[in-house]
Amino acid sequence: MSRLKEIARFGQQIWLDNLTRQLLERGTLAHWIAEDGIAGVTSNPAIFHNAIKSDPGYRNDLARIKRDIPQPEMRFEALVLPDIRRACDLLRPVHDTFRGQAGFVSFEVSPGLAHDAAGTIAAARRLWQAIDRPNAMIKIPATPAGMEAITEVIAAGINVNATLIFGPTQLAAVQAAHHKGLEKRAAQGESVREIASVASVFISRIDTLLDPRLPPELRGKVAIASARDAYARWRDLPPPPRGAMPQKLLWASTSGKNPAYRDVLYVEELIGSDTVNTVPDATLAAFRDHGVATASLVAHSGETQTILKDLRATGIDLDRVGETLLFAGLEQFEESFASLLELVN
Repeated sequence: MSRLKEIARFGQQIWLDNLTRQLLERGTLAHWIAEDGIAGVTSNPAIFHNAIKSDPGYRNDLARIKRDIPQPEMRFEALVLPDIRRACDLLRPVHDTFRGQAGFVSFEVSPGLAHDAAGTIAAARRLWQAIDRPNAMIKIPATPAGMEAITEVIAAGINVNATLIFGPTQLAAVQAAHHKGLEKRAAQGESVREIASVASVFISRIDTLLDPRLPPELRGKVAIASARDAYARWRDLPPPPRGAMPQKLLWASTSGKNPAYRDVLYVEELIGSDTVNTVPDATLAAFRDHGVATASLVAHSGETQTILKDLRATGIDLDRVGETLLFAGLEQFEESFASLLELVN
């Protein structure tokens, strides 16, 4: 059995944090779904910028689209949404087998809408209709405006990937927005049973930012401890209303960024039931080669709290760290999106 497939034994889904036309046309994604149990795909502006820049498969389509569509953002969507649909179709059997709890493909609203709730809601509705697949997910950044949008988009019956989550207060606000959206939809007399959502908690960026400020005994441990604490809190949340599916925790940014750490650290240490880990190709290959699957999220609970207590003793507040990282993440995605639009202009 694939080492990646072993993770599923502990109730966690592995999603691919990448999507290119080559992965689809060469059958690579289909192979990974069959052999490694890949159960979903996530994308973002940086991923598509790299794909369009490096994948020659887009060139002919882009030349045609440029003749027909004058707006760069609409050109970008016309170029990549067919790939989103194809990935959804590849994962549809997974979605059906797991009764709507797996097999999703995420596509993000424009980063320029991060502080525009109404614009985000309108974009989410438009993209949901354009993709036209029940296993699509619309990514919405977890800004204050994004929280309002998440509620309304969930209430509209659209699957949501709430992204760029870093701090515990931010995560709690996302969970509240999701619950509020379900309540609002149920109050309208609409079914909430088939609406799926994940809360994408970013991991490695926390250690990357904090390690230089921490004593040696805390380096490389804070991100994992904060994720394990988030999981413990998630397990204590009240059930969603009217038989709806719970919003799953998704671990994002789990590639190894510090060469001093094990390259599969943020996969091995964050395995637990009813969660998702989205990983890029290189991390996928590394775990396939030498990763070890254990039920690690529920291990070392005492150590987790000690690490967080020691962190607080240094004067570092994870919510403030989260605000810093959210700003940086938005800026990075906005830059990638601007470069992407230049690429298709």
